[in-house]
Amino acid sequence: MHPLSDDIAAVIEKWPEAAQLKFAALRETLHDVAAHAEVGEVTEALKWGQPSWLPAKPRVGSTLRCGWHASEPKKFNLYVHCQTTLAETMRSLYPQAFEYDGQRALRMALEDPAPAEAIEHCALLTLTYHRKSA
Repeated sequence: MHPLSDDIAAVIEKWPEAAQLKFAALRETLHDVAAHAEVGEVTEALKWGQPSWLPAKPRVGSTLRCGWHASEPKKFNLYVHCQTTLAETMRSLYPQAFEYDGQRALRMALEDPAPAEAIEHCALLTLTYHRKSA
């Protein structure tokens, strides 16, 4: 597995254990999807203080972010770029998998099992967003 950067580790170590576990599973899924979809290297960084992933090669895909916030302690969130159709696509394909907030937030209950199929598909759609065949 790819080593976790110190800045991302510093953020997630403040999260509750359930959020850390969701992050670890999401991160593993994202890197697996990137490898299978032949996206190339994925840049992992903090954007807006949240862990995020984006294909290093330009015009391949879009950014996927995640986060947990004390203001919503029972939720774990995925964020897609608000100027894409990703949130709407996910809403139409998986209407019950997440709580949707506008054009960017996909929320799930922290203590419930993650919707693995929906998360994997969201990662694929996001990381390959600019490919014509995606």
